[in-house]
Amino acid sequence: QVQLVASGGGSVQAGGSLRVSCAASGDTFSNYAVGWFRQAPGKEREFVAAISRNSGVTRYADSVKGRFTISRDNAKNTAHLQMNSLKSGDTADYYCAAAVAPGTWAVKVTLQEYNYWGQGTQVTVSS
Repeated sequence: QVQLVASGGGSVQAGGSLRVSCAASGDTFSNYAVGWFRQAPGKEREFVAAISRNSGVTRYADSVKGRFTISRDNAKNTAHLQMNSLKSGDTADYYCAAAVAPGTWAVKVTLQEYNYWGQGTQVTVSS
């Protein structure tokens, strides 16, 4: 099993940038596809970004495409979500998730595909 710890959340003004990180332990990180999800108060958790085991494939929600970048460093057992041009609508708790992937190029974009979750880190964007 893999354990995930999300960090790096904070408050930022609209138009600013923030990077949230996910540290993995307990298993070979490169065996897992990684995703970032977010949940705002009163809303369902939604997909933000995903990356394949080998970083070869990335996917983004339309709402963040062009502004956010997901990355991973398997040697350091970390994944990151660089968030630029932040909007007030980006305010949410951000969760990293991992799932055993059938192949190195696979990406997963739905909640039910992920087996392991971090605790979430808060991101607040003020306008």
